[in-house]
Amino acid sequence: MFASIRNTIPRQFSRAYSTAPAGGKNGNGVLWASLATGAVLVGAYYYTRSKENQEGSVASSSSTPVTTALDPKKFIPFKLVEATPINHDSTHYRFALEPNQELGLDITSCIVVKAKVGNDEKPTIRPYTPVSEQHARGHFDLVIKRYPDGKMSNHIHSLVPGDVLEIKGPIPKFPYKNGALKEIGLVAGGSGITPMVQLIQHVLSDPNDNTKLTLVFANKSEDDIILRSTLDEFAKKHPDQFKVHYVVDKASSADWKGDVGYITKDLVKKYMPAASAEGVLVGICGPVPMLKSISGTKAPDYSQGEVGGIFKELGYTSQQVFKF
Repeated sequence: MFASIRNTIPRQFSRAYSTAPAGGKNGNGVLWASLATGAVLVGAYYYTRSKENQEGSVASSSSTPVTTALDPKKFIPFKLVEATPINHDSTHYRFALEPNQELGLDITSCIVVKAKVGNDEKPTIRPYTPVSEQHARGHFDLVIKRYPDGKMSNHIHSLVPGDVLEIKGPIPKFPYKNGALKEIGLVAGGSGITPMVQLIQHVLSDPNDNTKLTLVFANKSEDDIILRSTLDEFAKKHPDQFKVHYVVDKASSADWKGDVGYITKDLVKKYMPAASAEGVLVGICGPVPMLKSISGTKAPDYSQGEVGGIFKELGYTSQQVFKF
């Protein structure tokens, strides 16, 4: 129902609601950190193209069983077939699958990418979230922002059609079950929007899933809001099911109608479902300072850890909080 989503990734900021560095695991141990989902300026083009691809796949594969490409136990080489620049530092990459093959990505999950970079003895491994529709056949898509000190992002930006990239997955995160919750509140900072968009798209695409969704999405500036047009379109098409609220460090114009500053206790209380409500979950993904302030960070072993920060103050339990 929804399009393939492509994105750019904002640069690392030190503010509590900024993106995390792409050069490694972000401080909260989140495997989603390196990639966010969507491109605001080219969303319409991507939507049209994705729809055509999906329709073509369905038409050509009615009599052939669908297979999945990913293997969670080993890295598999995937061939790059197309690299399309999005802006000065972000590029859309399309990798080939068999004509009647899906990547095999679960909701919610990501992939890990491996490559031997430069003269390093050990391969570099980084997590990314595919931006193609979950059941797209014949291809999958990544959008990668190039960071000056990002080993993997620089390596991927050096690839040309015909080159391969080794990928393993899916790496599962939150085990979402359709209709199991009444309301989900999501807090994202910068590129932490990735798992949120994946989950939002999945819920809204299922006419039998009436789960209500509220997203608070924080960035340094309006220009750094990833996938804004797509999120706004979701909200427009599903006004009774999905709400989005933007927060920026500093408004760049008098026309800004969203919130300004950090994500505070009052703001969380204003937008998130109450901890006392039944069937509620609050999810969060972002850089370490943001998690420390709002939810508490993950444990050293990357397990969920204790609930802390604003979520703890507002009474959310460990069963009601998920740190992506």
